Amino acid sequence: MSDAMSPPPAPQRADPRDYVADGAVLIGCSRPGQHLTPECIELRLANRHGLVTGATGTGKTVTLQVLAEGFSAAGVPVFAADIKGDLSGIAAAGDRRANLVQRAAEIGLQRYGTAAFPVAFWDILGAQGHPVRATLEDMGPLLLARLLELTEPQEGVLNIAFRWAADERAAGDADMRIIGLEDLRAVIDEIGRRAGELRRKYGNVAAATVGVIQRRLLVLEQQGAAHFFGTPALDIRDFLKVAPDGRGVVNILAAEKLMSTPRLYATFLLWMLAELFTRLPEVGDLDQPKLVFLFDEAHLLFDGAPTAVLDQIERVTRLIRSKGVGIFYVTQSPGDVPDRVSAQLGNRIQHAMRAFTPKEQRAVRAAARTFRANPEIDAERAMQELQVGEALVSVLHGNGEPDVARRAAHRRGAREPDRGRPRQSAQIRRRRHRTLGAGAPEGAQLLDRSGQGQAAQVWKFVQLQSLRVAGGGRRVNMGP
Repeated sequence: MSDAMSPPPAPQRADPRDYVADGAVLIGCSRPGQHLTPECIELRLANRHGLVTGATGTGKTVTLQVLAEGFSAAGVPVFAADIKGDLSGIAAAGDRRANLVQRAAEIGLQRYGTAAFPVAFWDILGAQGHPVRATLEDMGPLLLARLLELTEPQEGVLNIAFRWAADERAAGDADMRIIGLEDLRAVIDEIGRRAGELRRKYGNVAAATVGVIQRRLLVLEQQGAAHFFGTPALDIRDFLKVAPDGRGVVNILAAEKLMSTPRLYATFLLWMLAELFTRLPEVGDLDQPKLVFLFDEAHLLFDGAPTAVLDQIERVTRLIRSKGVGIFYVTQSPGDVPDRVSAQLGNRIQHAMRAFTPKEQRAVRAAARTFRANPEIDAERAMQELQVGEALVSVLHGNGEPDVARRAAHRRGAREPDRGRPRQSAQIRRRRHRTLGAGAPEGAQLLDRSGQGQAAQVWKFVQLQSLRVAGGGRRVNMGP
């Protein structure tokens, strides 16, 4: 057969491990001088945590996708909340459409392909994933008081209820368990009736306070929390699974409906962090973390939190590193995270911030000062000039020292022609990322709730590979 009649060569099969090289997860490329250089999060330093910030619509969700995808390819399990329903797209392979193939060729992506990452879906409400349950005894009165928005005297009565039930169990009454909301309501009612005899040992229990707590529990039950509190309780080790092909399972919490009760969302995630901290053994510094936790809308964790809760968050964030867990908080402004927690977050990705009022301008100025200074970039000005998908990036390297702030950028639009783009080096091509892989682990529910189509999900990750220098400073391609 003549060469003219020969079939075209089959495309190279892409490998999701193209995301990872030399113990680091590629998040983009910078341009120091005339050379494009990969910018990566080192796996051994991922347990030093991170912070992803930026105004609405500036690309935080895509950055979250890139992080989840990269850590999974490195064999690290990931837990993330899907607030808007678009993160679920990494579970489904996209269509190999002509425009995507052409775009991949233009940016030098020789091993282009489409496939799914291993994903397991979870849902506190039990509708769009595996049900997540915990007992009220596991959660404890401190977190429950915050969930119910109780005052200090009301929280005191709640503590009495848990303590009295524990004393009764110790005395031989095995039925005095507080598993679900019905159990707690019964215990609260009982201590209200026996307030006189309990006063000497436990303190005063006012009838009005009992009534307030009962009403708050009723509201919580109507919001669907009864689905969460019960048995069988979640085994936290279910989040630490690795797929047969070696990639980490991405555990996605369906959170669209859950966000209608933000207190429940924040309390659940804080409880989960506390469970990880309590149950996982000390492992010290590993070559890569055992789990990476991506906490979207992190401001909900801190809004209105009492001192005791903030103390717990700081303690867990500071010490869970030794358990092999990395936490990345995702929110709109660095000011959403208290200073004592922010000080623990070493890897930082800052998308655009808007500054239309004096208060917002002060916030931008404060955010710029959190980065190690780069003489080539005015960080404060750059934050206000960043376009969608651009970011200032500072990651840890070496012995844990932060790098200088570097400006991140990609080409302007998903369908715009990119003319005049510089040819990429072989080093960049070798460290290419791609959305690829086999199916989800056995038993996982593969759902695509985004409604945007599989091709759109693939396109978001094609954008990670599109490198375009837009003048000034060092720019990193972050995706849209």
